[in-house]
Amino acid sequence: MGLEEKIPSGVLLTSVEKLVNWTRKSSLWPATFGLACCAIEMMASGAGRYDLARFGMEVFRASPRQADLMIVAGRVSQKMAPVLRQIYDQMPEPRWVLSMGVCASSGGMFNNYAIVQGVDHIVPVDMYLPGCPPRPEMLMDAILKLHHKIQHEPLGPKRAAALAAARANGTAKDLHVEMPSTVRADKQARKAYEEAAAAGRTGQFAIEQRGGNAVLLPGERP
Repeated sequence: MGLEEKIPSGVLLTSVEKLVNWTRKSSLWPATFGLACCAIEMMASGAGRYDLARFGMEVFRASPRQADLMIVAGRVSQKMAPVLRQIYDQMPEPRWVLSMGVCASSGGMFNNYAIVQGVDHIVPVDMYLPGCPPRPEMLMDAILKLHHKIQHEPLGPKRAAALAAARANGTAKDLHVEMPSTVRADKQARKAYEEAAAAGRTGQFAIEQRGGNAVLLPGERP
């Protein structure tokens, strides 16, 4: 049974913004760029055991001009910082940066003059991934959260200005928070999460599975 059998007359209605963002998130091409031990975990995520190809990201591009995702895997030295910025500048727009590991995010254990204390001093970061080093499953979960962010990005400066004005006025639609992988894999927990998110509880909502139901944790307000 194909998709055309579920859609009346084979017609699919959506907005240009959603369609463009869907194509962008479904074809992210990471740059071949590793700095330290986190790069070993990044390479493992692309191997057959974890199969990053399920998300259309199996090809790590050797040229930054063919990549739109920079995964900063490892510590960034002061000597490497200009090189990292040059590679970022050569990547075409739109482009995203994922800071992988505590060393890339905040300098980690290397609190000295030789290591940049956070790659966000060099390039803008879209997603932070903790861990020392984070496992491939954590990297894939961060990539899924980045997919969710890309899917809801405004298309064009006019749309971005309108969305910023709506958020300032408090009239912007509350988007669903990206659900954890443990909830996404369970059909009952996923349904309960989606119902709670549709009710407008995404700001205070925390996930806890109790008999297949997602409920508010103690101390949280509805």
